[in-house]
Amino acid sequence: MMRTYSFLTVLLWSCMFHAIHMRPSQKRTTKHLRSERVTGLSENDGETLHRTKRGWMWNQFFLLEEYTGPDTQYVGKLHTDQDKGDGNLKYILTGDGAGSLFIIDENTGDIHAAKKLDREEKSLYVLRAKAIDRKTGRQVEPESEFIIKIHDINDNEPKFTKDMYTASIPEMSGVGTSVIQVTATDADDANYGNSAKVVYSILQGQPYFSVDPETGLIKTALPDMSRENREQYQVVIQAKDMGGQMGGLSGTTTVNITLTDVNDNPPRFPQSTYQFSSPESAPPGTPLGRIKANDPDVGENAEIEYSISNGDGSDMFDIVTDKDTQEGIITVKKHLDFENKMLYTLRVEATNTHPDPRFLQLGPFKDTAFVKISVEDIDEPPVFSRPWYLIEVDEDAKEGSIIGQVVAQDPDITKNAIKYSVDRHTDLDRIFNIYSGNGSLFISKPLDREETPWHNITVIASEINNPKQSSQIPVFIRILDINDHAPEFAKYYETFVCENAKAGQLIQTVSAVDKDEPPRGHRFFFELVPEFAVHPNFSVVDNKDNTAGIMTRRNGYSRSKMSTYLLPVIIFDNDYPIQSSTGTLTIRVCACDSRGNMQSCNAEALLLPAGLSTGALVAILLCIVILLVLVVLFTALKRQRKKEPLIISKDDVRDNIVTYNDEGGGEEDTQAFDIGTLRNPEAREESKMRRDVIPETIFQIRRTAPLWENIDVQDFIHRSGLLSLTWE
Repeated sequence: MMRTYSFLTVLLWSCMFHAIHMRPSQKRTTKHLRSERVTGLSENDGETLHRTKRGWMWNQFFLLEEYTGPDTQYVGKLHTDQDKGDGNLKYILTGDGAGSLFIIDENTGDIHAAKKLDREEKSLYVLRAKAIDRKTGRQVEPESEFIIKIHDINDNEPKFTKDMYTASIPEMSGVGTSVIQVTATDADDANYGNSAKVVYSILQGQPYFSVDPETGLIKTALPDMSRENREQYQVVIQAKDMGGQMGGLSGTTTVNITLTDVNDNPPRFPQSTYQFSSPESAPPGTPLGRIKANDPDVGENAEIEYSISNGDGSDMFDIVTDKDTQEGIITVKKHLDFENKMLYTLRVEATNTHPDPRFLQLGPFKDTAFVKISVEDIDEPPVFSRPWYLIEVDEDAKEGSIIGQVVAQDPDITKNAIKYSVDRHTDLDRIFNIYSGNGSLFISKPLDREETPWHNITVIASEINNPKQSSQIPVFIRILDINDHAPEFAKYYETFVCENAKAGQLIQTVSAVDKDEPPRGHRFFFELVPEFAVHPNFSVVDNKDNTAGIMTRRNGYSRSKMSTYLLPVIIFDNDYPIQSSTGTLTIRVCACDSRGNMQSCNAEALLLPAGLSTGALVAILLCIVILLVLVVLFTALKRQRKKEPLIISKDDVRDNIVTYNDEGGGEEDTQAFDIGTLRNPEAREESKMRRDVIPETIFQIRRTAPLWENIDVQDFIHRSGLLSLTWE
């Protein structure tokens, strides 16, 4: 209702203004629109310039927006002094909205608005008018441009740039602290009346906030607003035009304001004392429980650091902070011992990690509580007196010798008896053993340092009443060296001497090694064996640095007389007891050049100095060839004899003895011999042999006199067997 009343008042006022200003002013029109013809000279071509004298008569036109009358709204009238009123002129209108929004009476020049106009859509229209002679069609006036301005009315309420604003401000802020600025705009003409003059006011949110009526800046109105009491506020702001006067249009927006947290609250433990317990076997790092101090702040303002500030268990326990839950976790720091101490008391402190200096006057931002921890007794395994044992023993120690002792005891109050044993996984050869009652270690097998210088075994101590309670300890056994190995040559030496060598010449340097490791290091001595103490050919010179040199004792050596020399050398060490060995050097005699470089040491070279000529060598080779030819001929003749038939004469069967090297088959063997053939040799098949085996050797025995007549079978077999034995 108020909005309609305001609109009618403005409309009435605008119509009165329009009636006053729509009257044509002849003087103004004549003064401003009419011009006289002027004649002048052009700079370019000297032609005469003509200024036309205009006869248009109108002012700038004005029109109210949002006209709602029953008739079309009259805009104005176009008129020229060339119009005599006889209807001979025709007015034509072109430009913005001509023919659609604006209609002209072509006879009178009256202009009407055909539709309702909105200044916010378009505030002015530019049109062009001309008058033409109906008879000739000629323009009586040049085309002229004019403007129709749309007058504003208050038909738009203020609108905020956002439907909803969001802002935040730290809690405990002072009065007048800026929160956010809201802005509303009015589409009406700001240059025409108060239609676009906006005033801000707060409808909801008091007494906490206020708003500047001109700028829309929202500020705090109360001091020390606490987020812990209230975090969210909803403020409604109104923007009203017409300077906030009665009848003005208005719009509203909502501002959601959040109080952000500051660290204005210290942590507080909900209770002053906490109770926990721990078994004495708990390893370091075992968590025992959690405590938590409450802080109503949020985020980093609620972050808490826990620490143990005092107490008799500060060195036995520790506390760490769980960053996710802001809890303090009590953990074991060192091994506990029920027999030593059964109860601990800790003083735990909770402190804010990010205190705000503005609120330190409120008090210390920390709190304390007491934590009592009781230790529970459990059955513990035996404990050795040392973390490990080192035992040294000579490698010549006798079997059964005690080499050391390990000691363990039960830490519990009961002090149970202990039994010792060796972990056989660490002593597979069973070289060591232990007395189960007192932990004494002794040797079961001989030791050899050169084979195994160290032995690492594990000894187990168990409670007799509860064998499951056991402990292990490493025992390192070092085998000490005894001089039980003789030194020997470090390697095999290939030594040679030149035939043209001179006396006192060094031909080889030898060194030695020893498997033993004396504490003062090795020291070796070299000398010839007593039988070769004065050797006519070579000598040994000890260099006193664990090496020795082999020297020649005469000038010149002959391979033809002696191609190889054997030189036995004795090597001694200096440890106790002294060990020695004899090594033999093989020295070959070789041909060398003038600078002592070896050229040849093989057997072929030995023949040349023997004085054999080339002819002798050729004769030897020829003999070898003849011998080879004879062997080939003999082999060929032997093969030819094997191809001759087994029985040469049909009349003399006894001259052919066949050896099959197998036993007879007895009476059932009908394939071996034909008894009829033995009794009647003439009736035998020619060249008939055994069908079941192949003969290995054929011996041919030839006799001149036949022995078949008057000889029975038994005598024949006996004779044949004797002949066969004779040949074998």
